Amino acid sequence: MHQHAVTTALTVLLATVPTAWAAGMYSKNSRVLQVDAKSFDRLINRSNYTSIVEFYAPWCGHCQSLKPAYEKAASQLDGLAKVAAIDCDDDANKQFCGSMGVKGFPTLKLVRPGKKAGRPVIEDYNGGRTAGAIVEAVAAKINNHVTRVTDKDLDGFLASADGPKAILFTDKGTTSALLRSIAIDYLGVIGIAQIRDKESAAVAQFGIKKFPTLVLVPGGEGQEPVVYEGEMKKADMVKFLSQAGEPNPDPAPAKAKGAKKKKPKKDEKPKTEKSDKAKEAEDKPPKAEDKEEPVKEAETSDEAPPAASTPQVIVIPTASSKQEVAEKCLQPKSHTCILALVPDSETPESKKAIDSLSQLNTKYLQGQRKVFPFIAVPDSVDSVVRAKLEAANPVELIAINVRRNWWRKYEGDFGAVSVEAWVDVIRMGEGAKMKLPKGIVEDVEEAEEQAKEQPKTEEEPKVEEATEEHDEL
Repeated sequence: MHQHAVTTALTVLLATVPTAWAAGMYSKNSRVLQVDAKSFDRLINRSNYTSIVEFYAPWCGHCQSLKPAYEKAASQLDGLAKVAAIDCDDDANKQFCGSMGVKGFPTLKLVRPGKKAGRPVIEDYNGGRTAGAIVEAVAAKINNHVTRVTDKDLDGFLASADGPKAILFTDKGTTSALLRSIAIDYLGVIGIAQIRDKESAAVAQFGIKKFPTLVLVPGGEGQEPVVYEGEMKKADMVKFLSQAGEPNPDPAPAKAKGAKKKKPKKDEKPKTEKSDKAKEAEDKPPKAEDKEEPVKEAETSDEAPPAASTPQVIVIPTASSKQEVAEKCLQPKSHTCILALVPDSETPESKKAIDSLSQLNTKYLQGQRKVFPFIAVPDSVDSVVRAKLEAANPVELIAINVRRNWWRKYEGDFGAVSVEAWVDVIRMGEGAKMKLPKGIVEDVEEAEEQAKEQPKTEEEPKVEEATEEHDEL
């Protein structure tokens, strides 16, 4: 009887487990958006926003471990991007998850709106499984519809197209994820621009006294600009801008059954407002082949991909001396550099990291875009940086800015997509930075002074000096 009672209790216990799993891993109150095979196209593919989607199974231990960080990322990205999840253990979703190339759990994918509505760019996310890493990667993929305006083209911006415009005057050189998300909300409704504090004529014209300051320029004649007095929080900023126009709905309202385009006229194609982008083009949902290769599709929507289909990769330089590293990256006024600290002998991991940086370097140079110096630093060339920053892993990617006295370390897979997302976040001036420890610049300067003061002997080779001069070229 005792054995029968235990068996019965175990049966009851096991019967309750699927019931708990059936409800999904995330509660209704979670900031994580729960989607399924039916709603994925409308909520994710046709969304105006960039999304990250977790394909999970409730019984998966790694999925359960990821849950706290994923929910934290959802809270931090609230209003900026979508953080979604789909239960692939649900019979109704299994086929769909398979069609998305899901082979294990959890699988994370970044979904970014493409040039055509309903045809997003889908990339695997292979970065760190922390809230910070997820937030950085997603923020880097938010499309940018913000216009950069200077003194010279301010009048042109204000005169371009009818309708209201909003300008953020800022002392930042990058466009924040917050402003980019607002530009997405008002795409085709309000023109969003950003002006630096150094554009003195524009600052004086609007009487700006502090930064950041948001100014709404109504579209009607004779209407004076309105200055936003609240905090730089999205909900408050959207409420302020709504006096000039309502933000685009997301997801787009479902189309009426009788609203099919049966009688299109040549002159009546929907070229109305860009705000209709969320409603137009009922294209077919993306098939497996629509998931473009991440490296080729990693640009933001406002940047065209390279014309060449198979560009020759421009490999990043490898430092041959400690002085070379110092001259390029460790001077008192040096700007941001990306250092790849690698072993002297090539390993699969070091090759992957350098290949990813080289692909990124190639894309930037061929696109004639400003790029950070990327330098591979073997351990035998310079161990000071590794020691001072306590970079213990065999391969480390380090961003360092001596002029502003900060550094940050990359954490994650060395794949091209993840590395590019990290670099993009640095370019935008976002993410946490650490203060440089004392000694890096001092040690370099001391080494240079010793090299200058060292008496020359007959045995001292002059090859090093010639090599350094050649490397500078």
